[in-house]
Amino acid sequence: MARLARLYIPGLPQLITQRGNNRNPLFLDETDYQQFLAWLRDALKECDVALHAYVLMPNHVHLLVTAEDAQGASRLMQRLGRRYVRWFNDRHRRTGTLWEGRYRSTVVDPAQWLLHAYRYVELNPVRAGLVPDAAYWVWSSARAHLGHESDPYLTDHAMFWALGNTPFDRQAAYRKTVEAGLSTQELEAIRFAAHRGWMLGDPPDEPGDPAPTRRARPLPKGRPSKAVTAD
Repeated sequence: MARLARLYIPGLPQLITQRGNNRNPLFLDETDYQQFLAWLRDALKECDVALHAYVLMPNHVHLLVTAEDAQGASRLMQRLGRRYVRWFNDRHRRTGTLWEGRYRSTVVDPAQWLLHAYRYVELNPVRAGLVPDAAYWVWSSARAHLGHESDPYLTDHAMFWALGNTPFDRQAAYRKTVEAGLSTQELEAIRFAAHRGWMLGDPPDEPGDPAPTRRARPLPKGRPSKAVTAD
């Protein structure tokens, strides 16, 4: 079965996941993490992509971004991937692929799911049992969003800014949502959308709304029902 083209809706964020091949590590030490972030910063500028949230895990990466055009996220991941894999292989004296195939992505409905996506990304180290609190993981945007440090990589989405009128207000409000976590149903919905490439939330349907580059949801299962007509 042919794979789906990537879904893109102008102006809407995308949740990107890239995993290590066979779940192998992407980062072996602090230098690896730092170099990946440096090239991520460069690629964001080169590809005109805004980064809202991120986490670098030992064997996978999550990025929440908004791209200016349909190819922006692809260009970002291609440039970042080529630079990092070549450097990583040279540094660690290895050969071959580093990634588990193509990256996965889903478009996020901001009104319904954007802050859930922030938390999904930044709570990864907590769910994995690596740290007891998201702010303890230095390789993510959580520390910036919780008020522990500034982060030059980030361009926060309007939905995050709507949490409060000042940085302190936004950080306090976001801390409450992080402490609340995500329900099992919310986690399953995000993972399903991210793995399958369907939209997380409702696609735009008002006149004048930006059009998706392809169908945003799977078709209903089974044959379509026949229309019933009067005798």
